Amino acid sequence: MVRRTDTRQRMLDTAADLFHSQGYHATGLTQLTTAGGAPKGSLYFHFPGGKEQLAAEAVRLSSERTGALLEAILRDAPDAPAAIDRAVGALADFLTESDFQRGCPIATVALDAAAASEPIREACADGYSSWHGILAAYFATQRLSAEHADELATVVLAAIEGGLLLARTRRDVAPLRAVAAHLHATLDRELS
Repeated sequence: MVRRTDTRQRMLDTAADLFHSQGYHATGLTQLTTAGGAPKGSLYFHFPGGKEQLAAEAVRLSSERTGALLEAILRDAPDAPAAIDRAVGALADFLTESDFQRGCPIATVALDAAAASEPIREACADGYSSWHGILAAYFATQRLSAEHADELATVVLAAIEGGLLLARTRRDVAPLRAVAAHLHATLDRELS
């Protein structure tokens, strides 16, 4: 017998995947339950707030997973320019491997549904805040003041997000590569 938590987690994993690829509005309840291998009624059993609650939790899950990957890249890189090169390179590879269907897991949902749903907007904002915090904490270890590290984290996150969106819509990773090159030069200058 499948345990209740297994079904819930499977539905959450499926939702995170579908929302990442398709966005909120293009992902229907039937698709969520069918792909998640659960009866339609189980969605409301596990997520009483319905699709909106499922989406907010899926965004949080995707944010946590992406944050863990970012932390690993930052931890393993020899310096900040290399860390950003690796992070952007991983995103470019991921985007290409998905045939440009999977950009930022937060942006896909934020652009589609955050204006109409406060729980989804909060989940998106929290995700970006978490990634910003990871970057700011890392930059603070690179001989930068907390204020400067915070500002640099904002610039890096915004540039990467913009590069991802341009790359996805153009179906070409050149915008991401340009972002990586400029961030590399900026970090070399800032940290010298």
